Amino acid sequence: MPNYATPPVTFARGEGSRLFDTDGKAYLDFLGGLATTSLGHSHPTVAEAIAVQARTLLHVSNLYGNTVGPDVAATLDRLLGGGGRVFFANSGAEANECAFKLARKWAGPGRYAVVSAYGSFHGRTLATLHATGQPEKHEPFQPLPEGFRHVALGDLGALDRAVGPDVAAVLLEPLQGEGGVNEAPAGYFAAVRQLCDERGVLLVMDEVQTGLGRTGRWFGFEHFDIRPDVVTLAKALGNGVPIGACWARADVAAAFVPGDHGTTFGGQPLAASAARAVLAVMEAEDVPARAARAGERLRAGLAALPGVTSVRGMGLLLAAELGLRGPNATGASRSAREVALAALERGLVVNPVTPTAIRVAPSLLVSDDEIDEALDVLAAVLA
Repeated sequence: MPNYATPPVTFARGEGSRLFDTDGKAYLDFLGGLATTSLGHSHPTVAEAIAVQARTLLHVSNLYGNTVGPDVAATLDRLLGGGGRVFFANSGAEANECAFKLARKWAGPGRYAVVSAYGSFHGRTLATLHATGQPEKHEPFQPLPEGFRHVALGDLGALDRAVGPDVAAVLLEPLQGEGGVNEAPAGYFAAVRQLCDERGVLLVMDEVQTGLGRTGRWFGFEHFDIRPDVVTLAKALGNGVPIGACWARADVAAAFVPGDHGTTFGGQPLAASAARAVLAVMEAEDVPARAARAGERLRAGLAALPGVTSVRGMGLLLAAELGLRGPNATGASRSAREVALAALERGLVVNPVTPTAIRVAPSLLVSDDEIDEALDVLAAVLA
């Protein structure tokens, strides 16, 4: 189906931070499958875990237990501070759907609304699409499920007015990813946490793009010294294998009883084995510290590039604002898309996250030499 534009290149294999197209040309991957291949392509530990599990047990359904999922749940709970429970799904959208249903069940009849931010992205299902604060994406699919409203990111007054007696949860990204790598003002999340406590509503943090080391901490919310009630994860958790997770503190998770929510494939052994291996490598490599150090180098290098007017983001999730205003040398209108395509021709994968900004989200194991190589390509393109 024509859901996607014709791809400019087709990739056949990958290794570490490198991708190779069908002609064998090598590319430096600084997008990571949209911040998903957190340990790079074909990581040997993850590949071996998948291979062993494929020869052992692929699937039993959630009518029965398996020996892998509980290990992953325990690790996630520990990294999140403990005292919670985990539901496994197959994607970030499904993890958010779980969070919506859990919030409604926990809050009780009459309290069903979710307040999120303009510029956010939470998924493509009908409900997560409505939670996504990008109205232009809503129109072709109206009517969308009711119970979602949006406020400007950082506007505490608007949030205060939006959180009425029908609200069950506030849903935010610690750093908006697909919306443009947008940061909230200082003090915002602490004030949101206080407001949620005062109103008796859940604070749900969507860590699908930011979670598991990407921002320089295990989770983006840790930068703001808050503790959410619910956290959703996916992307980096499987290093490319589809798996999502919804964590909630135990008293909130207890709102679910058997039959309230389910999924055929969630937490099945193959995906869970990939996640278990990913988490083990992440802890052994201390990926939050690596992302913080590499992110400083990458941020400084991006800021020094010709034509870059600002750099925003945290750790290894960054956007470079290109200050593109006038026509290029051919008289055509300049755009971040044009820059990204020119970089691709030179063997560097980045993407235009807005019409005037490019996003970079390399592997959390990216080397200094790879960062410098990517910066050299961008410098040549922008010059």
